Amino acid sequence: MNLPELFVERTRRLMGEEMCNALCEALEQQDTPVSVRMNTAKWEHVPAHRSAVPWSEQGYYLDGRPTFTFDPLFHAGCYYVQEASSMFVEQALRQYVTEPSVMLDLCAAPGGKSTLCRSVLPEGSLLVANEVMRNRSQVLAENLVKWGHPEVIVTNNDPADFTSLENTFDVMLTDVPCSGEGMFRKDPVAVSEWSLENVDTCWQRQRRILRDIWPCLKPGGLLIYSTCTYNREENEDNVAWIAETLGAEVLPLEVPEEWHITGNLTGNAFPVYRFLPHRMQGEGLFLAVLRKHGEAVEAEVSETSVRREKPRKGAKEKGGKKVQTLTVPSLVKQWLREEEAYDCRVEGTVCLVLPKAWSALYDRLKDQLRILHAGVELGELKGKDWQPHHSLAMSTALKKGAFPEAELTYEQAIAYLRKEAVTLDASVPKGYVLLMYRGVPLGFGKNIGNRVNNLYPNEWRIRSGYLPEEIVLVD
Repeated sequence: MNLPELFVERTRRLMGEEMCNALCEALEQQDTPVSVRMNTAKWEHVPAHRSAVPWSEQGYYLDGRPTFTFDPLFHAGCYYVQEASSMFVEQALRQYVTEPSVMLDLCAAPGGKSTLCRSVLPEGSLLVANEVMRNRSQVLAENLVKWGHPEVIVTNNDPADFTSLENTFDVMLTDVPCSGEGMFRKDPVAVSEWSLENVDTCWQRQRRILRDIWPCLKPGGLLIYSTCTYNREENEDNVAWIAETLGAEVLPLEVPEEWHITGNLTGNAFPVYRFLPHRMQGEGLFLAVLRKHGEAVEAEVSETSVRREKPRKGAKEKGGKKVQTLTVPSLVKQWLREEEAYDCRVEGTVCLVLPKAWSALYDRLKDQLRILHAGVELGELKGKDWQPHHSLAMSTALKKGAFPEAELTYEQAIAYLRKEAVTLDASVPKGYVLLMYRGVPLGFGKNIGNRVNNLYPNEWRIRSGYLPEEIVLVD
């Protein structure tokens, strides 16, 4: 790897000769650690051939790189492949968020930090995960659906769209778009695209984003600011600007020395946390935690369910067609583990449920934002039949025993995930069946006797038509 000379020169001025040389030497190494984070809400399992990520309770380094694409448990949301340094966000949440909260993950795709936040937030919290890029927002929604927690909303909006939502969020994570210096050894494109002009563009863009979203953070609310870059402009200088211009206090985290995390490199006294690959196992990360000035406001938790979308009798669509008023059969609601805790509504032909505590906030967000996913999609009306939705199969809210279950072999599971035909044992009843692998739901099929209609989402299917000669699973 040929590091840009100007990058090396600037890094040497920031870190000093010895640290800069050690960092550059580490960036030249091709072997990077592989790490995963387990979803214990779905699978109580510790991988073999692993070592713990010190700052994450469910994070593990693996000895090698598994064949993730061909692991059914990966598609079932039992674990997430996440760079170890980025799991450090967990420490900010565990040390400062102890009550149910409303959290915004602003730049969330592909979903590593969002799934982590959802696992760590106190029960009864709501996570809003946003991504401005349309194609990346679809990936974000897929990963959060697979993770399976019902108290999640996924949006596809520009940061400026949140400005009017004043005093809405107790916690915000801004993993802002950056110059990507921390990804140099994993992404050669990041090296070739680096320039001082891009660094300048990034720190200015980051400040615009922060200005846009600052009004929607409650007074006393928590901002977690992070980048995957090394320079001071996008890191310490921006943190100082947030504190002085927007109005916030920089907060410390308790960090053991044996984690080898580096602190502030600019001579300022406020605490920040830098991950440098020559000192620990992971890629480059910068993180700071700030509290917005002002008296703290309690999280908005309302049991009141407000406006629901119900077509008026006789209402017409464009083209003069009558709108059919849809009612949800009680059977569909009974697919939930705790149906009384949810507000059920029909939007279009899809029945979705949200925890009652967040119905009013959902309606407020829906008026302002483009929502891709919310709560749990229970089912979709197909003709006269309510077909269970894949979101329900992935959700921890699914009631055990609501559907007949059929355990698949590894070969059957891969065929199902490719959206190929699957044949079940004759003892499996006809109708909708929850297909399982190692006791974990993979999705639904409709058993019609001689075959099973594969209901796996077509856009999520495994597209590769071959199996590698050697398959290594997270086991």
